[in-house]
Amino acid sequence: MEQPEDMTSLSEFDSLAGSIPATKVEITVSCRNLLDKDMFSKSDPLCVMYTQGMENKQWREFGRTEVIDNTLNPDFVRKFIVDYFFEEKQNLRFDLYDVDSKSPDLSKHDFLGQAFCTLGEIVGSPGSRLEKPLTIGAFSLNSRTGKPMPAVSSGSGLWMDRTTGLEASGGVPGKKCGTIILSAEELSNCRDVATMQFCANKLDKKDFFGKSDPFLVFYRSNEDGTFTICHKTEVMKNTLNPVWQTFSIPVRALCNGDYDRTIKVEVYDWDRDGSHDFIGEFTTSYRELARGQSQFNIYEVVNPKKKMKKKKYVNSGTVTLLSFAVESECTFLDYIKGGTQINFTVAIDFTASNAEEAWRVHAGTCPAPCVAGNPSQSTSLHYMSPYQLNAYALALTAVGEIIQHYDSDKMFPALGFGAKLPPDGRVSHEFPLNGNQDNPSCCGIDGILEAYHQSLRTVQLYGPTNFAPVVTHVARNAAEVQDGSQYSVLLIITDGVISDMAQTKEAIVNAAKLPMSIIIIGVGQAEFDAMVELDGDEVRISSRGKLAERDIVQFVPFRDYVDRTGNHVLSMARLARDVLAEIPDQLVSYMKAKGIRPRPAPEAPASSPSQSPARTPPASPSPSPVHTHI
Repeated sequence: MEQPEDMTSLSEFDSLAGSIPATKVEITVSCRNLLDKDMFSKSDPLCVMYTQGMENKQWREFGRTEVIDNTLNPDFVRKFIVDYFFEEKQNLRFDLYDVDSKSPDLSKHDFLGQAFCTLGEIVGSPGSRLEKPLTIGAFSLNSRTGKPMPAVSSGSGLWMDRTTGLEASGGVPGKKCGTIILSAEELSNCRDVATMQFCANKLDKKDFFGKSDPFLVFYRSNEDGTFTICHKTEVMKNTLNPVWQTFSIPVRALCNGDYDRTIKVEVYDWDRDGSHDFIGEFTTSYRELARGQSQFNIYEVVNPKKKMKKKKYVNSGTVTLLSFAVESECTFLDYIKGGTQINFTVAIDFTASNAEEAWRVHAGTCPAPCVAGNPSQSTSLHYMSPYQLNAYALALTAVGEIIQHYDSDKMFPALGFGAKLPPDGRVSHEFPLNGNQDNPSCCGIDGILEAYHQSLRTVQLYGPTNFAPVVTHVARNAAEVQDGSQYSVLLIITDGVISDMAQTKEAIVNAAKLPMSIIIIGVGQAEFDAMVELDGDEVRISSRGKLAERDIVQFVPFRDYVDRTGNHVLSMARLARDVLAEIPDQLVSYMKAKGIRPRPAPEAPASSPSQSPARTPPASPSPSPVHTHI
């Protein structure tokens, strides 16, 4: 069977990926034990949410909840709806106020405290429910009203006055002001997927020396009466009675969630030159298809031109629905909310990572492995500058800061490879950075960085660059739990040309059937052609004639994300976005392949105390969008 070639009237499309909106998450806010700012009653709280721009790091108001009268334990009804992207660090800030008037000017209301987090931190918490203390990190008195205003961290260790933009160190750092409770829930967006199969009978003969090579084209109708292509079947060669393969399509792609919207199906005879012959068409709807195999789902294929010309024309054959089923499509967030933990492991290249030595190897003047990559020298990629992080630390921090929130214990195994270890100088391609062979886990990203810097002081950079041992190490752990409760992500940061390509390919092919993904970041100026082959985006990786079941590797060269202006924050955000973008789909593809459904989300805690009725909040200076992409 062959796929139909391009039609002149039809554009290429992907029914699974085209024009499908981003995942939308609804954030619910509650607070407990807020400060009481009113003399004869309790506070009248309002919550304002801010998002932070990726490029300029400026906070911008996203929206406001309603005001709830006379309570220190509000459960706000008004939600914040945001677009969720796993691969991005989406910074959020929540400011609480006691509202004293109808003025939309926040400086005229009492500041109660604030909290900072990321959207990933909320989503990755147990049950997607995060509790954080509200604090007054620092504040200044507003020059017009005399009321305290929140100050926002500028990243310099000082605080920035929100109204003047000036840095200051005043205020009451760390003063506790109660607790904020943030809950995230993915909004339903017609996530049903329909699976169906069709056959046809007595289609028109279109080929001179044969019968016909029929295929079906499905269109969904638009509001303006036009049609948009949403699916094409495969071609069945030389038959007037084809039985097409079963196919699946998201319901939102088929009818935009409108079960009565017209679906048009055209039948063509495939021609090699692309001038496919029109056989006929029929219309239906999702509601009709959902009846399944019945007399209602046998359709006459009609060619309007033939019908006009021939009085005795009946039809050009019939198409019959053989089967129809629908199920809800599971998403990455379904699994995370059901308790799936992402186990993050980092593996760092400790080969002779000196830029000059790498150049000499490629020039043929220095036999590999080279041993002169001294991390105390500024020419080394491992150089520990007192002023800034090196490329290894930057890459680790960029990825780790996002992925850490999806692991509840924040304990991350950290490995090194390609170094001579004390005291005997043996070369190892799988050693713990913390020196503990029994437990290579480090506490948080800071713990990994500390272990990395300590290893640089104790081991000798050597070589060669072997990936297979660390891939096998993580695969061994991933193989122990395959019930969907855990998924492993290995980050390999390397500067050299891989030395054990055959063994690494075999390790990756074996790992592809396990709950595991691999991220490779190449630092330095070496040629990384072999890494592109491991990535498998163009050609699926194979070993000894065996194809990998899934594409589980993502590679990017660090040099592509070096910002010439020196804006490391922006460039590292781009790096994290690109290397993590495939993880959600890779996780879901594993779960689907193994038939693993998400577990039920844990039950929420007991209901909150009763509170006073809400009232409309002071309006924002400008209308806030209902949702946006942060």
